[in-house]
Amino acid sequence: MRALPLPKVYQLIEPGPVVLLTTVRKGRANVMTMSWHMMVEFEPPLIACVVSGANYSFDALCRTKECVVAIPAASLAAKVVKVGNSSGRDGDKFKACGLTPVPAERVAAPLIKECFANLECRVADARMVRRYNLFILEVLKAWVDPAKKHPKTIHHHGYGRFVLDGRTVTLRSRMR
Repeated sequence: MRALPLPKVYQLIEPGPVVLLTTVRKGRANVMTMSWHMMVEFEPPLIACVVSGANYSFDALCRTKECVVAIPAASLAAKVVKVGNSSGRDGDKFKACGLTPVPAERVAAPLIKECFANLECRVADARMVRRYNLFILEVLKAWVDPAKKHPKTIHHHGYGRFVLDGRTVTLRSRMR
């Protein structure tokens, strides 16, 4: 074993796929890349996520208390990185990154047509935002694209490195 610099620990425990988070601010939709999230409850589905106060989406999420978590397949990796390497302050990221906003049913933030799943969310708990930038989101409506069979997801390993979802194995489980 050798010591690992503490700022690199996150590379070892990234909890899930890279997602896209959409918000609306002053009537204009925005999208950001996010990989710091996790499930915290099944029913109702609750997702914890970290959105930096430096992100353009932070203010919109704080003010409107709603968003969409869109899950892209690996085929969108280049667009996901482009979204993450730009700011909504500078213009329309949907157009710049070749993504299509689609009206949601329960929130003002748009779904993303190219993603295989979209989760319409509202902020259920903001008590940890001031201290940790941590939002607890309740999923109000979930959408999946049945045309996108067995999508592979993207997982961030830090500093421009990603792992693509791999082979699926099914093992006996008592969970349903």
